[in-house]
Amino acid sequence: MLKALAIAATGMNAQQTNLEVISNNVANINTTGFKRSRAEFTDLLYQNERTAGIAGTTGLSVVPEGAYVGLGVKTAAVRNLHQQGGLASTSNKLDLAITGRGWFQISGADGETLYTRAGAFNRNADGQLVTIDGLLLQPGFTVPPETLEVHINNTGEVFAQLAGQAEMQSLGQIALASFANDAGLEAVGDNLFRANESSGQAATGVPGSSGLGTIRQGYLENSNVDAVKEITEMIAAQRAYEMNSKVIQAADEMSATITQGLR
Repeated sequence: MLKALAIAATGMNAQQTNLEVISNNVANINTTGFKRSRAEFTDLLYQNERTAGIAGTTGLSVVPEGAYVGLGVKTAAVRNLHQQGGLASTSNKLDLAITGRGWFQISGADGETLYTRAGAFNRNADGQLVTIDGLLLQPGFTVPPETLEVHINNTGEVFAQLAGQAEMQSLGQIALASFANDAGLEAVGDNLFRANESSGQAATGVPGSSGLGTIRQGYLENSNVDAVKEITEMIAAQRAYEMNSKVIQAADEMSATITQGLR
């Protein structure tokens, strides 16, 4: 009975983790560029009561099936699902969305290169393009004070319409980064991700080339969280938690019956 209690407890812990992941998804349903996560589970070690394939008691036949008792479940990973989110039109010409693969490159507070899909940019006091937290876009460019309007095409070329000039002035080129394994990126908060050995090194290029997505000016990428799907998974997690709780209750009652019988 004690084994059943321990097994059911691992199930309850797993569903608690599952609910925490779902809760984070729901909490970020309106977060620009957010990518939903999914908890992945694996079964624990098995206790071998009888090994399959060994000789039977007669010594003439082979046991066709063994007896392996599972010992529960564990959380194996919390996977970020990097599917494209929907695009929302905005009135800010410095809002940028990526259609397809790719990440904006951001210079962190300590100079480290970080990556994001949240393209809610604006100008700082020096005319440089920055995130809502003031972190610089890399490679960066500076918008002159006399700029009337900034134009960014699908391939990331940046042009400025300056006061008193008929022709547009080129300001720079936005480059995107891609990874062999987007799911391996480490989330560090503030819509930012960090590369590591699991994700592989960043490969940079011009939007629209080498499998990279294109830039949409005046748009933001919405969260890819589906509210209906999250509610469905939340209900399933709740039911699974209740079932494991019932197993613990049943095992406790059976144990009590045995204890009473021995008195």
